Formats: sequence, structure tokens, C-alpha cells
Amino acid sequence: MGRLQREKQWSCKSPRKKQHKCYSKNFDKVGRSERLIVVANCYSTTQQNSSRLVLFVKIKHQRAEQTVSKYQEIRLQNLPPELNPWPDYIAERLRLYEELKKESDSLLAAKAADSRPIVVELPDGQKLSGKSWITTPYQLACDISQGLADRAVVSRVNGELWDLDRPLENNCSLEILNFDSEEAQAVYWHSSAHILGEAMERFYGGCLCYGPPIENGFYYDMFMDGQKSVSSSEFGDLEVLCKTVMKDKQPFERLEISKQTLLEMFQYNKFKCRILNEKVSTPTTTVYRCGPLIDLCRGPHVRHTGKVKAMKIYKNSSTYWEGRSDMETLQRIYGISFPDSKMLKEWERFQEEAKNRDHRKIGKDQELFFFHDLSPGSCFFLPRGAFIYNTLTEFIRDEYWRRGFEEVASPNIYNSKLWETSGHWQHYSENMFSFPVEDDVFALKPMNCPGHCLMFSHRPRSWRELPLRLADFGVLHRNELSGTLTGLTRVRRFQQDDAHIFCAMDQIEIEMKGCLDFLRCVYGVFGFSFQLHLSTRPEKYLGDISVWNQAEKQLENSLNEFGEPWKLNPGDGAFYGPKIDIKIKDAIGRYHQCATIQLDFQLPIRFNLTFMGKDGDDKARPVIIHRAILGSVERMIAILTENYGGRRCWWGLNVQNVREPCVAFFILFTCQVCKQFTEAGFMADADLDSGCLLNKKIRNAQLAQYNFILVVGEKEKMTNGVNVRTRDNKVHGELPLSEVMARLTLLKRSRCRNAEEEF
Repeated sequence: MGRLQREKQWSCKSPRKKQHKCYSKNFDKVGRSERLIVVANCYSTTQQNSSRLVLFVKIKHQRAEQTVSKYQEIRLQNLPPELNPWPDYIAERLRLYEELKKESDSLLAAKAADSRPIVVELPDGQKLSGKSWITTPYQLACDISQGLADRAVVSRVNGELWDLDRPLENNCSLEILNFDSEEAQAVYWHSSAHILGEAMERFYGGCLCYGPPIENGFYYDMFMDGQKSVSSSEFGDLEVLCKTVMKDKQPFERLEISKQTLLEMFQYNKFKCRILNEKVSTPTTTVYRCGPLIDLCRGPHVRHTGKVKAMKIYKNSSTYWEGRSDMETLQRIYGISFPDSKMLKEWERFQEEAKNRDHRKIGKDQELFFFHDLSPGSCFFLPRGAFIYNTLTEFIRDEYWRRGFEEVASPNIYNSKLWETSGHWQHYSENMFSFPVEDDVFALKPMNCPGHCLMFSHRPRSWRELPLRLADFGVLHRNELSGTLTGLTRVRRFQQDDAHIFCAMDQIEIEMKGCLDFLRCVYGVFGFSFQLHLSTRPEKYLGDISVWNQAEKQLENSLNEFGEPWKLNPGDGAFYGPKIDIKIKDAIGRYHQCATIQLDFQLPIRFNLTFMGKDGDDKARPVIIHRAILGSVERMIAILTENYGGRRCWWGLNVQNVREPCVAFFILFTCQVCKQFTEAGFMADADLDSGCLLNKKIRNAQLAQYNFILVVGEKEKMTNGVNVRTRDNKVHGELPLSEVMARLTLLKRSRCRNAEEEF
């Protein structure tokens, strides 16, 4: 039968709904025991000035004794655009996978035949019975409640994330996780990344690389030969393809395969082969399949692609393989997904709000700062922005004096030998700005800690000097890739409220309490709530385990006495010491990590730091606590700007003196008022534009987010007063200048966040 005859036989003249019915009816004729593999491709033809899409479907019947393949053509309208034909590697990859899957199913059937009873314990202590290699978490969830099973994203078995359809093997504990869990969200977004990956293969035909979940959503990287790149105009087509995959409810299948076989399966993709050769150290690893996509993956995943109900592709960018500028350029596509379309709409509303609060827009509108191509990643702070910058650093300096920190100033440039001693040169040199000087190589410092180690060791130290708290606002430089630079949140030149505490082991707990109190004070002034996480010894750690245990116990004690809730992140510490991670929450619900409290046992060893102990031991080894509250000052300004939507508080308390457009005689008085506020430490400006009406001047000052607008006219000149109103247009009326000055000074000293309301 010819192609056009078959197309005519399968075509439907009825509306789209009936076409789908015709499509489903013919598929229902296939036996339930048969495996359906859709191998197939779309192309468009043109007839009578209309575009038509034809889908070729290969139905492969797998029975116990024989495999029969037949091809049918189904004509559907409005199918998403795809490559025709699909890349050859898809069919070859599926062929090899099916052979291996058949062997795996036989092994699983043999284990199921020897099944034994098992006991499954739920979080509430309830115990359920099951059968090894047969019972799945999803089946148990259905027995408990169909609603629980429907909401389930993934399960946790004996503390390990586990596919809902993967059979249980032994007696175990079981927890069913839904989308409210952070771990389940990561699994959900990882599965969504596979859906996007399938669409990208069918649309672009390139080589997939990494496709992980991220803090909010997921992305997938793809290598494309030639000069082809992703365009935002293609997002709509990709979303249509993703929705098709979601409607198909393609099951996620897990398969463990030998490394050698996987090298054969992915021989078309040099990036997957690199992962296998460089990252996989075991004889076998796992792949997951959904539809025609088969990808290296540890899993777990949702049950099928239909669990993803709403998805949006919202951004693309270029990146390098594993972030290395000397490697291949990849195309990255970002997406977000939810189990409910309402959640997606709420996310879109949130994104619109975040867009309105974007610090880059506010910085430009309020003339705070700007960037220039001649110095990428380095911010130009204008007078108003510099005022905020300096106010923040002075705030921290005031706290330093109260808390026993000593501020130091260290060099910006060091010989590379320093970084070799610290270990940064071996692991971080590509992120440093380095250059030859005479016969040596020097580099701009990306952090302060090695320089502070030199300060500690430049003379003998005694236990009486400890704890030694060194603080440094030194300028730091990091050679971030140009594609990663994002306003003030990712820069190349920045400053930190960086401090290093050199202390004895038995002083760790009390110093940690001081650091925690410091951050509560600062974040309380800003109005931030925060989360605390204790990250403990990782699998690959350095040092004596008894030292680690003692330090972790002191950190735990300090957190318990701090009184704020905290969570344990076992195994998430750095190789050189445990740490406390702090995330602040802004006004629109986003979390940012700024503060750092990190123990370090290794730098004192590398720099051979010692002090004279109480017992006369001159080889006693100190511990270093790396500590920052603001983190990068630049990044904190971005966070504060977006948190308050550009409405500056005490750290940018502004006064605008507005002169009524009457007689030039009042210019002198207005300038005198402005000078008094400037000398008192306020950021004050005078609007002397005679061509602008009073109401316009007031409106301009409000849009520029001046906290207070002081109107000066003939009456105010005679009484030595000012007429006060706020940026929210609350009018306080005429007040003596001295009283206004006193009130504002008091508000500034108290660091009041709501100065206009408290005035």
C-alpha cells in the first residue's frame, strides 16, 4: 500500500477530538502484553496552502516467542514541529536498551519468584506487610490512601530516595514524600528536566549533557554542532513538545547497566562518555528511560511524565562544558514545573514582582550604580550608591568595635607561592587574575584568609592573645566567566565584611555563640528571618576524627543555646571543617545565602600556625573560624534593594530640600538647610530648578525614594522652619528645623526600618 493511500485510509475529516479518538481506537487493538515503542518522526507537507504534519508510528510487538514490527501512518493536525527524521542514535539507543531491559525483567521475575514476606515501617510507627521484589512504595501508598498515592512524588526507603514503582527488597522504613518536601521538589524538577531533554533531542537533535534540578526549577545543556544556538522564539514550540510528552504519561524506567555497555550506547555523545570515564568509578551505573529518551541518571524520578501538570520554559543562555572556558560551548535552557497550573500562575506573578524589584533597574532609575563594558563585572557606584555602600560598612565597623574585632588592611597582590601553600592555586587558579612579575607569577587575591594567616604567623603568639579576631574590608577579585556576571549578585570585583577568628579548640563554642549573636543583630536590623543548617563531616575529610567530633559537638551546643531552630545536613561540611550555613529570606519569599561561619583545621597546618599554650607547649595549633555576615557588600546591596523595592531605610536615609519657585533670595536659605543635613551625616540634595513647579519637584523626590521631602518657602525662611512630608505623601506640616534635625538623627541612630512611620 502506498504512502498516500495509507494516509487517506487513516485520515479523519472530523474535528481534532475525533481524530484523537480514531488514533486511540487503532492503538487499543494492540494487546496489553505487547510493548509499544513510538520511534517516530514528524514532517510537514504542503497541500492547498495549508501545513500538514504526518506522524509515523512504529509498533513493536514483544511476545515470548517472536518480535513482530509493523509500520502505520497516522495523520494528525497541529502536532508540534520536530526533526524529520529523528537523529539515528535514538533508534539505535532504544534497540540496545530493549535488549538489556528484557534481560533485567527476566532477572527481576526470578527474584520475585523467590519472594519472601517483609515488614515496612511508616513514620508514625505503623507496620505494613509486603513481599520482597514485588511490593512497591506506590502500592503501599494506595493501600493507605488513594489521595496519598496521587500526591506522592517519590519515597524514602531506609533514608534513601526511592522510585515509587521500584520493588522493595528487604524489611525497611518507608516515607512517602509529596511536592511540599524540598527533596521531592528536586526529584520533580529532575524528572521535568528529562521531559525537556526529550523535547530538545526531538527538536534540535544535538548531544545532551547535564540536566539537573536547581533551587527553583531545572535546566538542560546541549551541545550543537556548528553555529546553531537556541532562540527564545523557539520556547513555544519546545513547550508544546513537552506538553505532548506529559500527556503521553511515559513511565520512568530504571535500569542498571555495565559501564562498558553504556560507553557503547552513548558512543555518539562524547560528553556522556566523558562522564562515564571521569565520574563513574563503579562497574555499573543506572540509566532512566522515558519515551525515546534514555539518559545517564542516578534517579529517582516520578512515576511517569503525566505527573508533571504545568511547565514553562523561561530562559536560555550559553555556557561552557563544566564551566571551563577552554572547553566546548553549550546551549542551556531553563524551565520550571508544578503539579498544579495555579502554582505556575503564582510563580509567574512572583517573577513579575521580582522583575519590578530588580536591583539593576532600580539602580539605574535612582542613579545608584552602573556597569560598563570596559570593566565587566566591576561596579561603578555613583554618589548615592556609594553613600549606601559606606553606610553598610560603617554599620559593620561599629559592631566590630563592640564585639572585639580588630580591623586590618592586607595587600591586594600576592606571589603565587602563597596560594600554593594555601592550596588555592591547585584548585582555584583558573578563577584568579594572575600575571607575570619579573621571574615570578603574582595574582590578585580572591579571598583574605591566606593573608591573615601571614599576619598571625609574623611573630610568636601566646594563648593570652586568643581569640584573635581579624577583620578586613579588602578588595577581592575573582575571574568569573563573563556569561555568569549578573548585576551586583555575581561580580568580579567586590568587598566582604570578612573576618577570621584564630582560637583554641576549647574556645570554639563561645566564639560560635558570638558569631550567631552578631548575625542575629545585623539581620534583625534589616528585618530578615533566616534558616540555620549544621553541615557535618563529609565522606572525604582531612584531619583527626576526634577533632571533628569535638568541633561538631561544640557547634551543636552553640546552636542549641542560640535558641533558633536549625537543621542537620550530615556529610555536607567542607573537607577541612564543619560549618553553619545561614540563608536569609527576603520580602517576596526568596532565600539567599550571605553569612558564613566555617571552621578550618587545615589552613593552620598548611601555614604551620602555632601559639604558646597554657601548658608551655609552643607548638599548640589554633583553629580558624571564617566568618562573614553581609558576605559580599555588593550582593547585600542588591538583596536589600530588591527586598525593599528601592525604598531605602536608615542605611540610605535621604532628605530632599525643595524650594518653592518664587524669589531667588530663598536659594541661599535652601542651600544652608541642605548643608546642615549633609554635615549631620544625611544624604541631602537641594532641588533649585526654577523651571519646575513645586508639585513636580515633590513628585520627583518621591519617585527617587527620598525618605523625607522638606519644602522651603518665604514662610519657612522667616520662622527658620521646614515643611515636612514623606515619600508616601504623609504631610507633617511646618516644624522647626532644629526639631526635624533632632528627630531624624534619633531615627538614624536607632537604625529604624520604618523611619517615615516613626517620625
